[in-house]
Amino acid sequence: MFNQVKFVNLISGILCILLIAPILIVVAISFGESSYMVFPPSSFSTKWYADFFTSPEWMSSLMVSLLIALLSSLISTTLGFLGAYSLVRGKYRNKKLIISFCLLPLIVPSIITAVALYFASVPLELVGSKVWIAVCHAALAIPVVLLILISSLQGIDESIERAAESLGASKFYTFTRIVIPMATPGIMSAAFFSFLTSFDELIISLFLSGLESETMPVRIWNSLLMNIEPVIASISSFLIVITVSLLLLELLVRKLRA
Repeated sequence: MFNQVKFVNLISGILCILLIAPILIVVAISFGESSYMVFPPSSFSTKWYADFFTSPEWMSSLMVSLLIALLSSLISTTLGFLGAYSLVRGKYRNKKLIISFCLLPLIVPSIITAVALYFASVPLELVGSKVWIAVCHAALAIPVVLLILISSLQGIDESIERAAESLGASKFYTFTRIVIPMATPGIMSAAFFSFLTSFDELIISLFLSGLESETMPVRIWNSLLMNIEPVIASISSFLIVITVSLLLLELLVRKLRA
């Protein structure tokens, strides 16, 4: 038994190293001074970070990505929470079939979804619209939100809601003053993950973004096609910091609400 535990721990450690090593290599490259990517860097410099933060083009793409991700997170979290509450508390048949249907965006390849959305967007002249891109990103994020919030709402005792209603509370009051506060940790987690889903999305953004709505992943992609600059390593490191910070913030929120 002991040997089995050691073996499992060894395999887990190796997997963690394999997953983390590429990230650490990118971070190390981002602090190099060379005009091309090289590992290990011959000298230490923050030149490429300075180029990134002082570039109007990169900052514009970052602001577009943040705006779209915030809108997408708001849309997907709101709709996902209402859908999850209906699926958990609703008394109707074929719930599993409905949940499976709602999870289709996770199953269907992103390229197929992107092509379909593109052909639907062109006649409506929505290509390049930041709001429309946020809506399309929300379609990908809603399944993630549903999975998180269904689990969260299942942990809330339904008898608490019935008790509130038996004491004269309306359904709206019970929903807004009891259900939502109790589900807040799950809502926050769903909002964080839906934000990251939109912020990191490339394929749909590649089809739907225009010159004025170029997101950060799209700009990175276009930059890689034209010229592999070390500034991309610094941008990747910055995005890693954002992702890890959000995950740590989500963990902190859960601990504070526990």
